[in-house]
Amino acid sequence: MTASTKKESFGEIIRGNTPVLVDFTAQWCGPCRMMKPILEQLHQRMGEKLRIIKIDIDQSPAAAQAFNVQSVPTLLLFQEGKQLWRQSGVLQAGQLEKIIEQNITNH
Repeated sequence: MTASTKKESFGEIIRGNTPVLVDFTAQWCGPCRMMKPILEQLHQRMGEKLRIIKIDIDQSPAAAQAFNVQSVPTLLLFQEGKQLWRQSGVLQAGQLEKIIEQNITNH
């Protein structure tokens, strides 16, 4: 949710040391709209320890297909290019924070 001065590719972002939560979403999706304030709250809680990226499946169908996203919202957690966790549906910020903390490796 932070603006970057240098345009990074998706691959560069997920290969970094900083964990990345990818939110596959769609504008027409009610549960996806529910995730927006939850992800903002998660960002406030975790700050620079986590990057959050939203990918609209209608605008980026190839990305959705590459990760076999069948429903939205689908959340994927990456670190150093590895997918650490995946789940579809709405989760609360506290739940997400615990899942992320349990799955990431600290450097």
